[in-house]
Amino acid sequence: MNPVDGAAGVRGSRTVDEALLDDAAGLEANDPGGMLRATASAGSQVRESTALTAEVNLTRLADEGRPRAIVIAGAGTAARTGDLLATVAGPRCPVPVLAHRHSGVPGWVGAADVVIAVSASGRSPEALAAAEAAARRGARLVAIGAPGSPLEAVAERARAPFVGVPRRAAARASLWALTVPVLLAARALGLVKITEADLAETASRLDADADRCRPTAESFVNPAKSMAIALAGSVPVVWGSSPLASMAARRFGDTLSANARYPVITGELGEAGRGRVGLLDGYFGALAESTRDIFADPEDVDDTATRLSVTLLQDGGLADDEISTPAAVEQRRIEAVQALCDRRGIRCTLVTAEGGSVLERFASLVAVPDFASVYLGLAHGLDPMAVPAVTELKEKLRA
Repeated sequence: MNPVDGAAGVRGSRTVDEALLDDAAGLEANDPGGMLRATASAGSQVRESTALTAEVNLTRLADEGRPRAIVIAGAGTAARTGDLLATVAGPRCPVPVLAHRHSGVPGWVGAADVVIAVSASGRSPEALAAAEAAARRGARLVAIGAPGSPLEAVAERARAPFVGVPRRAAARASLWALTVPVLLAARALGLVKITEADLAETASRLDADADRCRPTAESFVNPAKSMAIALAGSVPVVWGSSPLASMAARRFGDTLSANARYPVITGELGEAGRGRVGLLDGYFGALAESTRDIFADPEDVDDTATRLSVTLLQDGGLADDEISTPAAVEQRRIEAVQALCDRRGIRCTLVTAEGGSVLERFASLVAVPDFASVYLGLAHGLDPMAVPAVTELKEKLRA
């Protein structure tokens, strides 16, 4: 691959190598960090974290009764576990659920509240500061992170439950390892209904999608490779049609940004209709098409101009559950955006959730996109596991 113009040490290609996607050996050689393997471990993460959490006595969390509020503290993927808990708990949750991304805890947190500090490395300043602040204020504390880490030491001093989750990959590839303990802690408090069957079915769903998206499956039968090819060279717009699907859309934005280095626009489809749908008529949408000279020599037409690509994520859950947009409304919004895209010549892809439980439906919406983001990065000649700009930023902040 040729180096991309820009920072030294960052390698890649401005074009996509589609042939590489069907070369399993080539994919492995271009993935030295093992992001494909880490992504394929999602189902195993669910099982392992379920077992690890079962070894920790979380029942004492409920000894003091229902909390006034629950705060999930961390940054990056750790904070996404809080977003997911809030979405799974839904609007009928009897207490507020807050994902807190800053150091410390909100000023109102006290003895009546529960703080869950989450960090894949166990060294996140945000999680450490939150755990220490929760202990000082007498809040009930749960810590989740790497065994032997500073976060475990804080939990030990506070005599708080600690779920040790071995760190085997980057945090973004450990979403399920970190999420399961958060959900089970909330279950111990009586805030969510997550059964062992739900977890087992979710793990099986993730395993099945990992098999469909395996490197040896060719592009025409591999949904993740097909999605990567469809997104290549575009500015991705990812909208979810419900709170659950919107959470999956934000997850896709995270992985596309980190694994493929693509700028992404994410959000909820209903909210997009209040303004962001105007992107379809902008510089990367219909305007790009309308400025083309239809009489120009085909050889002089630039077919590589960057365009929008729209991905719609649809929940597909029961219309009367606590977190779904009414099915009829959801479907009308999707069909309307599909029609708008079609009229403007913008590629639009629909992904519909499958499964019975909320957790399994979420898994079905993120599994293929997770793989797609990795394949897209690899097709550009990038190592999805290594993000030099992130490493450089951390080093500058430590200096």
